[in-house]
Amino acid sequence: MAAPAEFLQYIDANADAFIQRLADAVAIPSISGDAKRRGDVVRMAHWLNDQLKALGVDTKLVDLGKQVLDGQELDLPPAILGTLGQDPAKKTVLIYGHFDVQPANKSDGWNTDPFTLVVNKENGQLIGRGSSDDKGPILGWLNVLQYHHEKGIPLPVNLKFCFEGMEESGSEGLDELVQNEAKPGGYFHGVDCACISDNYWLNTRTPVLTYGLRGLTYFKVTVSGPARDLHSGVFGRTVHEPMTDLVHLLGRLVDTQGNILVPGVEEMVAPADEQEKAIYQKLDYSTTDIEEAAGNTIALTSDKVDLLMGRMRNPSLSLHGIEGAFSEPGAKTVIPAKVSGKFSIRIFCIDWYPPQTPEAVDPLVIAYLKSEYAKLNSKNTLTIENLHGGKPWVADHTHWNFEAAKKATKAVYKQDPDLTREGGSIPVTLTFAESLGVNVLLLPMGRGDDGAHSTNEKLDRSNFIEGSKLLGSYLYELAALTKNQ
Repeated sequence: MAAPAEFLQYIDANADAFIQRLADAVAIPSISGDAKRRGDVVRMAHWLNDQLKALGVDTKLVDLGKQVLDGQELDLPPAILGTLGQDPAKKTVLIYGHFDVQPANKSDGWNTDPFTLVVNKENGQLIGRGSSDDKGPILGWLNVLQYHHEKGIPLPVNLKFCFEGMEESGSEGLDELVQNEAKPGGYFHGVDCACISDNYWLNTRTPVLTYGLRGLTYFKVTVSGPARDLHSGVFGRTVHEPMTDLVHLLGRLVDTQGNILVPGVEEMVAPADEQEKAIYQKLDYSTTDIEEAAGNTIALTSDKVDLLMGRMRNPSLSLHGIEGAFSEPGAKTVIPAKVSGKFSIRIFCIDWYPPQTPEAVDPLVIAYLKSEYAKLNSKNTLTIENLHGGKPWVADHTHWNFEAAKKATKAVYKQDPDLTREGGSIPVTLTFAESLGVNVLLLPMGRGDDGAHSTNEKLDRSNFIEGSKLLGSYLYELAALTKNQ
């Protein structure tokens, strides 16, 4: 059952209003990893909650407890749970999204204010932090709801909503909420399947459905020594310098070809056979796609299969930053008293081999860091923290949940989607799958060049509008496929 033509026309006719709502959402700097912005994350929760209520959703805000961030004890932003429809003859679909975003400053290299949505009328790009990850997709669902609410037309399925404000910082508190609400009588009891729109196409041409995600484990290593910052002219070559130790340590984690140097991590991964390689060879992807998305000709290899395995399948280790060091313009001759390096490992996932888990990887990383640090014979102090992590996930892409999405994609985009695993991590995906015992679908809205987590993040206007049609069409196709089940 295809989506009504009137629905598709409604989305087109209201495109400008939908883009304005996205601008309102982008304007709230809901950065979950910044203690100073916690109030903005809470404000974003209330804004989204009000939007849902205005469209007929029965909602409640759920307290997730507290966390310690940057030395402060903070309230976690509330999660939003919502219900729309309780017809026992219809399937119930759980919709997940997150309303927090990564940090962004104009000085990072943005061409515009990251929290002011800029509409590029020449190429249709909607530029702003969170436009693609994940405010645009959340508002795509609201666009669908608005049509049905204004026209008084019941949805073809029942919906449950779970929106959170901590996904970019490890989804603190969410696993416990999902596990509790999955029990008989809980908010999620009776859900038949789940849909998440929080990832991207491989390229700018071909829509995808995603059935697998790598896991993640994230570390912070701190080297401290002097009681305060020191003058390099007075103390240079007289003391062990924390920055020197840290840079050496970070340089021992991964080589310039992306090979992980921590013993045992790469060895956990079974090599791909020819049958598996054929899966990647069929996908619509090339070296050019990744280089266009990266903005430079810097791919590690020209081999398409190796690139895709590096993105989807194999573990990767990335260095993210150094905290506590001098980073302002000018020349400051200081020896920092304490510096911290941050890095993460995206962990291996295929659907016919035991996955890596943080529990298996973390002890190897910690032991290696301590061993390498001992070789420095430094009098400074090393501290290792694991900030957060999540297991990899794989779903059955022949399930009716995916079949409905395939039909909807073909109806909206006039082409079949590629089936992909993704290199990113959405820890709650596995939590939904395990706690609820349901199939989870990743149905992306954005393109491979959206630049999520990067400067000048954007969502193409066409993807926002056609993506809204896709989300609505998916619900209709799902209802049709499961009508007699």
